[in-house]
Amino acid sequence: MLVDRKSVYKGKIIDLTVDKVRIGGADYVREVVRHPGGVVVLAQLEDGRIPFVRQHRYPINRALIELPAGKIDAGEKPEDCAVRELEEETGFRPQSLEHVFSYYPTPGFCDEILHLYYTRELTVTSRKLEEDEDISVELHSFEKALGMSLRGEIIDGKTLLALFWFDWKKGQ
Repeated sequence: MLVDRKSVYKGKIIDLTVDKVRIGGADYVREVVRHPGGVVVLAQLEDGRIPFVRQHRYPINRALIELPAGKIDAGEKPEDCAVRELEEETGFRPQSLEHVFSYYPTPGFCDEILHLYYTRELTVTSRKLEEDEDISVELHSFEKALGMSLRGEIIDGKTLLALFWFDWKKGQ
């Protein structure tokens, strides 16, 4: 049960609170990262290739290969965010989206929820990167991407989960 909450930091992407909670009659401290949630999109072109993005991730000081993804803006529906992010980052606009599932990637300290979407219906448009984004697009077959994952070349959690879900789905 929540006893007290202190806002420690309010940022552009996340907020940080320090909560005092009562468990079994004793009080404990929980540091919680508050995040508005995000989306990840596994899209397939007509030829079966999947658009990935390669971008530098400052916190780990390296570039990662990831599926297109992004933060949900205030008042935005997850599906609308998925459409926006896929088009902004890759230049492909989905004509329809299937919501696969939603999950909490790090519930031990963060309330972020991610929504995974899948589509095979795409229209080519143009990329609309934000000014602080330096992203390149890579198109890989599913088989190549799965191999890259198994060799440790793709190590982004949301991307791995989506690829392993897709591998499972193909076997159904």
